Amino acid sequence: MTTLSHPSVDRVIDALAGHGLDPEIVWFDDAVTTAQLAADALGVEVGQIANSLVFTIDDEPILVLTSGAHRVDTAWLGEQLGGVVRRASKETVKEATGQVIGGVAPLGHPRPVRTVVDVQLADYPVVWAAAGHAKTVFPTTFDELVRITGGTPRAVEPSREASA
Repeated sequence: MTTLSHPSVDRVIDALAGHGLDPEIVWFDDAVTTAQLAADALGVEVGQIANSLVFTIDDEPILVLTSGAHRVDTAWLGEQLGGVVRRASKETVKEATGQVIGGVAPLGHPRPVRTVVDVQLADYPVVWAAAGHAKTVFPTTFDELVRITGGTPRAVEPSREASA
């Protein structure tokens, strides 16, 4: 069996080890750059995919780990966080995380990135996050994501009940 390696994935593995974790990194033959592609490849529900989305809030990077089952309401989230949330450029993503769009992991970044963890991920006993490359994921839990990222658990879209 060939051991696959990539510098960004190695940094994620090291960061996970620093938190006492050693999950299996799953390598796919092809890139899984959307939550649906990742869910299909793993045979899980799309909501179990923890999308790592980089935005800016008042020009500072913020990582939002969101369930693949929905989209981030940037206007609403900005109101909740007290600033203006915008999609980050690919250059900002690379600078903030050391990783490229499609493979951004929740950790393994050059320096800490303010992180929000979507509370909807708590609905699943296992969630899957990118491991630093578009062909990689690793299993984790909502509680582990909060712990290893130092993230803030919160909703990233308004509840349907509140808007009804």
